[in-house]
Amino acid sequence: MGFFDKIKKAFMNEKETKPAEVETDETLEEAEAGSEVSVPEETDVDSLSEQSEPELEAEIDVDSVVEPELEIELEPKPMTDDVLPEEVPETEAAEEIQEEIIVQEKYEKGLEKTRKTFGERLNELFANFRSVDEDFFEELEETLIGADVGFDTAIKITDQLRQEVKLRNAKKPAAIQNTIIEKMVDLYEAEGVEENNALNIQTDGLTVMLFVGVNGVGKTTSIGKLAHEFKQDGKKVLMAAADTFRAGAIDQLVVWGERAGVEVVRGNAGGDPAAVVFDAVERAKAENADILLVDTAGRLQNKVNLMNELEKIKRVIQREIPDAPHEVLLVVDATTGQNAMSQAKQFKETTDVTGLVLTKLDGTAKGGIVLAIRNELHLPVKLVGLGEGINDLEPFDANDFAVGLFKGLLKEED
Repeated sequence: MGFFDKIKKAFMNEKETKPAEVETDETLEEAEAGSEVSVPEETDVDSLSEQSEPELEAEIDVDSVVEPELEIELEPKPMTDDVLPEEVPETEAAEEIQEEIIVQEKYEKGLEKTRKTFGERLNELFANFRSVDEDFFEELEETLIGADVGFDTAIKITDQLRQEVKLRNAKKPAAIQNTIIEKMVDLYEAEGVEENNALNIQTDGLTVMLFVGVNGVGKTTSIGKLAHEFKQDGKKVLMAAADTFRAGAIDQLVVWGERAGVEVVRGNAGGDPAAVVFDAVERAKAENADILLVDTAGRLQNKVNLMNELEKIKRVIQREIPDAPHEVLLVVDATTGQNAMSQAKQFKETTDVTGLVLTKLDGTAKGGIVLAIRNELHLPVKLVGLGEGINDLEPFDANDFAVGLFKGLLKEED
């Protein structure tokens, strides 16, 4: 099922009668309603045994030709603890279902501002035009650019829409709005065909991740949250405070280390960042750590200095682990819109960025920046910040993002 089909399904689900609300502590029943997967309630063994006999007797009475010997063989056996696990799904399955629902809800809530703003822009556009002419398409381009989907993306969508409107002879606003969303989804999906949003975690040996980005985008916070996630997964994690140019960055990472229960390798403020990274790699290898997360300086005097510093850090890492760093993650602030795009372009020129961490997505109406990043930079978004809590840094899920961005914007056509 494609993205657009899933969005239409989500739209149709909203139209259906919603089930009665349940008590907040009945999370398992909420998982049933949200996932359409049947998870029966826990059943008392004795009561289930008592209920089984009359049901089976009714089956035997209907088939009167069954011989007496067969009746004996068909007598119900008492339910035992050995049988019960086959009847009731495992707790892990229910927990996975509940986790999926929670993540989907995070995306929908996190993209609420973007979704609302984009919907308002479309409503205003259709209110100002009674016919679909060239002026309409020019205004549509401005609307899409204003939604931070990117200039190139806006042009592509508008050009495709011109052709589609002619083919479908679409005239009503609802049909045109649905076509706009469909084209955005199609383009979004097409640009991500070969995209790998998963983190490159090594199955055997140490995984080293280098984090880059300007000051103030949430780089150190993202590292702390990710360390917490890995620690919760049972991995041995270390963090390296290699942003030695700013004493506050070292202290901030130490605080996050305490919150996450993860040790931080650090040096003195103003010291050599590469020396801190060397110490961190040596310690990670000695302690058989699974993950090493490296914070780096957000800004040096100029681009050349920044490039030289990052290259020096990478050489230090590669002397000990030739195929590392396994990820170079650029952290950008979603609330800055096109400024985030400019930062991404600059860092992509400076170093070999493997993916993006998009922070503060829940606090902006500029979530369309993900479409621009896909279409213009061809860099995968690997992590997104969907809240301020320690558990609100999520792996990027393209499907959840598309549904969260466009759900509710589809119009019911006459």
